[in-house]
Amino acid sequence: MNNLQIITTGLLIMSTLISLATEAVKKILTEYNKTYRANTLSGVIALILSTIAAVCYVVMTGTAFTSQVIVWIIMFVFASWLCAMVGYDKVIQTIGQFKGEVNDK
Repeated sequence: MNNLQIITTGLLIMSTLISLATEAVKKILTEYNKTYRANTLSGVIALILSTIAAVCYVVMTGTAFTSQVIVWIIMFVFASWLCAMVGYDKVIQTIGQFKGEVNDK
């Protein structure tokens, strides 16, 4: 697997986990009659979960924390945040357009 495949697979997994975690937190906040902003809540959850996942991946694979790896982690966290806000399919379509592939879905 190349880096882009790993990133997109990770984004798919994180997008699913983030949406499930966000719904769980929303239900808890609703039970306690707390007000919340949905985008802010999903953004914070995305930042926390994707950072943990990226660091765990780097540690599990034994990759050294170089400046390149840190940039990849930051990019992954940002992309996960975007997936939480606008949806996984839109992010993947945009990545495909940057690669020169146009997906007409």
